[in-house]
Amino acid sequence: MSQATVPAAVPSARVKARRRPAGAMLRFVAARVVGLVVTLFIASLVVFGALYAAPGSPLTYLTHGRTMSPDAIAAIRAEYHLDDSVGQQYLRWLSGVVRGDFGTSVIYHQPVSSLVASRAVTTALLVLMAAAIVLVLGLAIGTLAGLRPGWLSRSAMAGATGVMAVPTFVGAVVLIIVFAVDLEWFPVFGAGRAGLDMLHHLVLPALALALASVAFVARLTQTAVRQELTADHVQTAISRGLPRGAVVRRHVLRNAAMPVLTVAGLTIAGLIAGSVVVEQVFQLGGLGQFLVNAVQQKDFPVVQAICLLYVAAFIVLNTLIDIAYTLLDPRVSVGKKDA
Repeated sequence: MSQATVPAAVPSARVKARRRPAGAMLRFVAARVVGLVVTLFIASLVVFGALYAAPGSPLTYLTHGRTMSPDAIAAIRAEYHLDDSVGQQYLRWLSGVVRGDFGTSVIYHQPVSSLVASRAVTTALLVLMAAAIVLVLGLAIGTLAGLRPGWLSRSAMAGATGVMAVPTFVGAVVLIIVFAVDLEWFPVFGAGRAGLDMLHHLVLPALALALASVAFVARLTQTAVRQELTADHVQTAISRGLPRGAVVRRHVLRNAAMPVLTVAGLTIAGLIAGSVVVEQVFQLGGLGQFLVNAVQQKDFPVVQAICLLYVAAFIVLNTLIDIAYTLLDPRVSVGKKDA
């Protein structure tokens, strides 16, 4: 085969790989959406069933163990439909969740949806800031370490390994001592007022939440970049005299980006769970801290609502990452006919 025919064959193969049948893509997305709905349904069963799996009866938690008159107990049972079967209670709760109604807080006697909504902004902003730190620092450190091996690369990866071993709450305490107490650069506790003041208050919590994930993404990026640098097509391009910068941009970084971004997306989804610890340490007043307080106070409607929201956010992010990875990478099959 002559050299003139090779470049023509490669683009045609790429075009063929990228032009997937629209029906196959729709079936793939529909299957993922159905899987999402089924998983959320199972999660709702687990979250609701946890109330009955916990020691004691729901009535004990509602009365906080106090001795009450039969009329008062009957009123509580009627208000929370405790005389209905578990299946009826679940269907009533699920229908309310679909409408955005999570019930009434046992402690605050307010709609759970309003209590959760007022705290969700802080948690969402915290996770978004931590995700930005993970992507920017993790990808930058890993890429530089992968492209420029040496003592600096080894030192950076050794430091990343050490940071990964530090628990989140320990890193949070260290950041508070150094940057809030000693240097007085950032506030110690609280989420601040809306706007720039809130961003200023969330810098240290976002760093504490992102530290371990930055190290993980950096190590993964370094490994992916070095694997691509040793690939045959990259070595062939370099041996033919192509500029190293062009080879790195077009072949190394592009091919290494797919697995790295996928794992980075899953890591960011994991930040949702880690935010519970960070919010408690920094007293941010978000969903995580509210969840801990609700568990201690046995406010089960609030616990159920926040747990379901956390699980739903994690599942939705994973599904979106799965779909995005398949759409971006033409080598991934979406069906039996699309091999």
